[in-house]
Amino acid sequence: MTISCARCTLRRQNLFIPFTQEEVVFMQRFKTGELTVDAGTTVLMEGSNSPQFYTVFSGMGTRYTTLENGRRQVINFIFPGDLIGLQAGVMGEMKHSVESSTPMVLCAFKREDLWNLFRDQPGRAYDLTWIAAVAEHFLGETIATLGQRDAAQRIAWAFLRIEKRLAGVNLGIFGPQGSRMPLPFRQQDLADALGLSLVHTNKTLARLRMLQLVSWIDGELHVMNRNGLADIAMVDIEAEEMRPLL
Repeated sequence: MTISCARCTLRRQNLFIPFTQEEVVFMQRFKTGELTVDAGTTVLMEGSNSPQFYTVFSGMGTRYTTLENGRRQVINFIFPGDLIGLQAGVMGEMKHSVESSTPMVLCAFKREDLWNLFRDQPGRAYDLTWIAAVAEHFLGETIATLGQRDAAQRIAWAFLRIEKRLAGVNLGIFGPQGSRMPLPFRQQDLADALGLSLVHTNKTLARLRMLQLVSWIDGELHVMNRNGLADIAMVDIEAEEMRPLL
């Protein structure tokens, strides 16, 4: 184990609720090690019964499910601080797969130790409930987006959500008017996640770039006009709510 919970830089980011000293000590015992994977690695496989679940320490990835015809449907994107693999711990097997889009470092926890968390650290256990509730809320917001927003509105909404999430972990350069941040996904991934065709996604991105609102080129997202994006997405710009980190 190379990353000590006491010296963890991720938990000191503004996005996360501070740990108590007791929680730091417990999490150091609860953590079993780290997993380092290359880009393009299947970290968790749909239908598998993983003995571990993970917190993403660094890197990005995608959650996706495979349809009956073999096509891949991206569910959402994974960023530092996200919890992955808990589904298998609760439901017995993974209902989706997780793939790394960049090299990733994952903090590993044994699924069989999950009950120790509920017994010894009820506050930390409540954090798992909070994380699950937020995931459910995000799913509902995504469904509303797919049902009620057009292509430009969907993409603007997604980029604002991503910008807010990455700003919370200081992964990029953020200013009052605009920002630059890494976004190492494919246009096809974004199209899948937003229920759009690749052609429609490409044309919409070009239009948003022409309007000088946002540019996504060579794995870098440049938000040039945050307020303009918010107007298109029909959302208010708000700071990311602090969240627990496991």
